Amino acid sequence: MSLHQDPAPVAWAARRFPVLAALAPVMTSVEGEITYPGDPMCLYAALCVTVDNGLRSARQGAGVGSPFSDLCPDWGIPVTKAQRLTAEHGLRAWDENDSTPDHTVFDPRVWDEQARADLRAELTRRRPRVFLVSTVSPGHRYALEMAAIAKEIVPDCLVVFGGRHIDETMRYLPAKKTLALEYSSTLRAMDDGRVGPVVDLLVSGEGYFALDILMRAIALAMDLDRGRARVEDVVGMLELLGDAGERIPGSSLICAVLPEAAHAFPVRGPKYDLADLPSPYVGFAVRSRFPIFPLSDGSPARTAHMIVSNACPYHCDFCSESAVLAGGLKRFGGSPADAALERICEYVSYGAEAVFFDDSIFWSGTFPSIRSFCEALRAARAASGPAELPERCRKWITDEGDWERLRNLQFGCQVTADLLTTLHKEQDVRDVLDLMREAGCTYLYMGIESMSADVMQHVHKNVRRIEDFPWKAKVRMALERIRDAGIPVGSSVLFGLEGETMDSIEETVAEVGMLIDDGLLMLASPNILTYHPATPITRAHGMTERLDYHSPDVENRPPYTFFEEAFPGVVSLRLSEEQVWYIHEATAKRWGSIRNSAEPDARVPVAVTA
Repeated sequence: MSLHQDPAPVAWAARRFPVLAALAPVMTSVEGEITYPGDPMCLYAALCVTVDNGLRSARQGAGVGSPFSDLCPDWGIPVTKAQRLTAEHGLRAWDENDSTPDHTVFDPRVWDEQARADLRAELTRRRPRVFLVSTVSPGHRYALEMAAIAKEIVPDCLVVFGGRHIDETMRYLPAKKTLALEYSSTLRAMDDGRVGPVVDLLVSGEGYFALDILMRAIALAMDLDRGRARVEDVVGMLELLGDAGERIPGSSLICAVLPEAAHAFPVRGPKYDLADLPSPYVGFAVRSRFPIFPLSDGSPARTAHMIVSNACPYHCDFCSESAVLAGGLKRFGGSPADAALERICEYVSYGAEAVFFDDSIFWSGTFPSIRSFCEALRAARAASGPAELPERCRKWITDEGDWERLRNLQFGCQVTADLLTTLHKEQDVRDVLDLMREAGCTYLYMGIESMSADVMQHVHKNVRRIEDFPWKAKVRMALERIRDAGIPVGSSVLFGLEGETMDSIEETVAEVGMLIDDGLLMLASPNILTYHPATPITRAHGMTERLDYHSPDVENRPPYTFFEEAFPGVVSLRLSEEQVWYIHEATAKRWGSIRNSAEPDARVPVAVTA
């Protein structure tokens, strides 16, 4: 050893083992380009606890009291501020000496031959011992293909699946002490031979802490000579940790796949507060740039994602974000406005110039929480120096660049028509919208869904139904109130809901067109209902045992490729292929450039699958 060599990096180099995390994309490209919707937040959020523990373990070293007491995932070096301020979209540049969590992410956004080649190259260079994949249902077939490639390139690599598809398709039934698996679940597809045995471990539910204990079990089970862990040894370590009294928060499930059986480890731990979780960006740079948040020079702002509630308080039968499916509604607790303001300041210190709240409804639609947060943010943006900020925020705003970003910070969020009309008095709505604008809100997004009364009578977010005040009138009134507050609005429209007919499709296309004509919308995004495994409409339409989210050779073709998440065989039975074509063509003609014209982030060229 050199006399000038720092022993700490040497110790870390001996402890670390390579990992790779990926977000499975949900689409292929037929037009040579794809729209990037933002940072891979479902992956970042799932990793937040274990990445934070990896960073702490590298600082503390091995031994008793360290989150990873021996070997540790290769998440040891924090992302520097300089790296954060220069990070851009696209695949992370390869650097064999880089141990930041940010460089262990593969985020292709589209699945084509180029993405396959990029994954093979990344696996060949990194040789990960663990491959972590987050997937929603429309991306599951691609996740399985990614897992197969990983097993081909690095046979000893442990493949771990998580994400909303796993949450929806794999549950534990305590009364029966057995697993409940949907037809489209990974485990059931592997068990009956529809797909190969390419996944070793799965995490579902509130998996922040479950993934962390799984990664610690893998680290403890790893063969020191060859740097690999076998599934049976991981099972043994999980059992030892449980016998030792290890208890973790939340409700979750870990499954380990062995030839003879799947071993289930259900977790029923204490409740936790979302504000107590580490920031999803603790190990990752903010890479999104959203044109809906333009800077003074016209360029798109670097935009962080934030969430202060984990699910939607409504329970629409088509939506997988319902609190019913999520196991309950969790929010920032304690002093939520103060905690959220500190998280905002943290993001600003990471380089964020704008923040989009990914909550299904901003602060779950609770006006007192919206008011408290916006008042705190408005005061912080108007502060003249650190002394005027709450103490917990001062550590984040440390230089003039931070101050400039905080003073000019923009944010956007999602609302509903009912929230801004029938659920509150008019003056209260107008006051809240004005306060949001004063706090920096420059964009709102609202789910219109349909403009047909026959369709919306089945949708739970149309809560306060008044005979002489139909849904289309609510939508118009809500948009007019937002316009009066001076905040631009984008919207989503969903075709194929219960009660959809050709007449209702034509009505929705025309009515949304009139909203555009009247300057009430800056963006209208048409979508096709896609069945999610755990939703009531999937059961009602008899699709539970028919969803194919695993076959790799399903031809995704027009008109389905014009809509995010749509594939033949998993879209609404209420729509014929001719009607899907009509929706694509009619919305393009009637809505013009407003249709998707301001979708977040830049369009990036990709290779096209032949």
